[in-house]
Amino acid sequence: MGTDRQLRRYDAAATKDALLAAARRVFAERGFDRTTVRDIANLAGVNQALLFRYFGSKEKLFRAVMNHAGREQLAATHPERLLEAALRSMLSPDNAEVSTHSLLAFVRSVGDDGAATAATQLGEQYVRALSTLTDAGDAELRAGLALAWLVGIGLLRNVAGSGHLTAADPDEICALVLAATTTLLERTDPAYPAV
Repeated sequence: MGTDRQLRRYDAAATKDALLAAARRVFAERGFDRTTVRDIANLAGVNQALLFRYFGSKEKLFRAVMNHAGREQLAATHPERLLEAALRSMLSPDNAEVSTHSLLAFVRSVGDDGAATAATQLGEQYVRALSTLTDAGDAELRAGLALAWLVGIGLLRNVAGSGHLTAADPDEICALVLAATTTLLERTDPAYPAV
């Protein structure tokens, strides 16, 4: 029977997934600048030529890492439920490792232009979606503030391991955050009907 590495050689989707998982971990540990494609390929158990074949460059792979879960969530979630879905995903023990690695990769790569661009583009997509939840003239500012709060919660809970946030019940966190964000984005109220 073949090893995982041998099986991935013939399975493009499995190879891409292995590269994304390895990249998420290495970018989280070292940041964008200090990560090499060789490091990622070695951890994924594949030849580094496959990284270029499937992603084109280290920068495009970083962009894929940052955007993978976020874009899926944006595509699958109605704006009224987006803040809650993103928060619950971040608070879920099943997603804790992915959330932590993505946040760490972002934080450790902030000084790099390509990395910052990838994170900024995803953030702008969330802001556009969230800004539809208010009729206020400063909708994008309000959406940006809500997103900043969400990222801050993720950093404190998943990266810094803040005691109160780490120990708190995810349902309680969601209830408090969603109630408070209705001041900024009135249609994040869980009682607000989804269209």
